[in-house]
Amino acid sequence: MRLRGIRRSKNVELRGGRGGGGGGKGGLGLVGVLAVLAIGYFTGIDVSPLLNGGGQTQQGTQVTEADAQATQFSAQVLATTEDVWGNIFPDQLGRDYVPPKLVVFSNVTQSACGGASGASGPFYCPADEKAYLDTQFFNMLAQRMGAGGDFAAAYVIAHEVAHHVQNQLGILPQVDALRRQSSTAEANALTVRLELMADCLSGIWAKNVKGLMERGDLDEALNAARKIGDDYLQKQAGRAPQPHTFTHGTSAQRSSWFQRGFDSGQVGQCDTFAAERL
Repeated sequence: MRLRGIRRSKNVELRGGRGGGGGGKGGLGLVGVLAVLAIGYFTGIDVSPLLNGGGQTQQGTQVTEADAQATQFSAQVLATTEDVWGNIFPDQLGRDYVPPKLVVFSNVTQSACGGASGASGPFYCPADEKAYLDTQFFNMLAQRMGAGGDFAAAYVIAHEVAHHVQNQLGILPQVDALRRQSSTAEANALTVRLELMADCLSGIWAKNVKGLMERGDLDEALNAARKIGDDYLQKQAGRAPQPHTFTHGTSAQRSSWFQRGFDSGQVGQCDTFAAERL
């Protein structure tokens, strides 16, 4: 993915850890403060919440060079989503797009939807209109899930931004209201359609950043979509796939809807709730 020269979004909030002792602002110590300042300098991201003690995480969390790289990458990818949806909303939907905030954190943090950690994976919280991403998730995606590559990581960010798109269109609150009135199996089925729509919307983003794509990038995104399918993850956990428990869709469904968005480039083609078959 060609990100050289791509601007960095200013809608990124960096949250790091607070170690015990050692002096310095927020308990980070001198080395920690210098590391945080370096991240802010090289990425252009506001790190004041970290230096002022905001976004407190587990004791002893360290800010590393890998964190800085992941944060810069995330800020650039977020900028591409702002450009894409900033054009698509007025062109296809006749309205303005208001981008979300992206919280890049290390280890654990808090959101308006509750606690967030690397174990929970990236997610979007409609209550504060922020997407949350642990810096270690990229490593897990590549090393433990077999979905490496920068475009695969970018797809994950685009997917969470797609949930923000759904929220702006009023789809998230409508589905949430339906889920509250449904059985567990029915609620899961609604969630699957919501997630597959986000995959389709992610495909639209990918189509519109093709000038940044290199050979193999699309395959990376499709592979990532397959590797986080419910059936694949349940098999990896040594369990037989149980469709009634699915909340994100099968590997085939996820890659298919992503491809559909990529091929069409049209938001209207992503209506999974109108589809008879997923």
